[in-house]
Amino acid sequence: MAKKSRRARRQARKVAQPVRISEPSPTVASGPAPKEVNFAKEYHYVIEDLRRIAIIAAALLALLIVLALLLS
Repeated sequence: MAKKSRRARRQARKVAQPVRISEPSPTVASGPAPKEVNFAKEYHYVIEDLRRIAIIAAALLALLIVLALLLS
């Protein structure tokens, strides 16, 4: 088997060295400052929908319990 040349050994040594990664520098936002959002005002319909879903789920659970008692 042939002996490796010095060039091949040097290249192999270079590949094995760890690579340093520098920390990214913080960037400054160039746009306007974000506006404050009142989520309660913007998404009032979500709470109404969640309340409606909870009422329907409770009614269906009660119906299942009543049916289980009647049919057993």
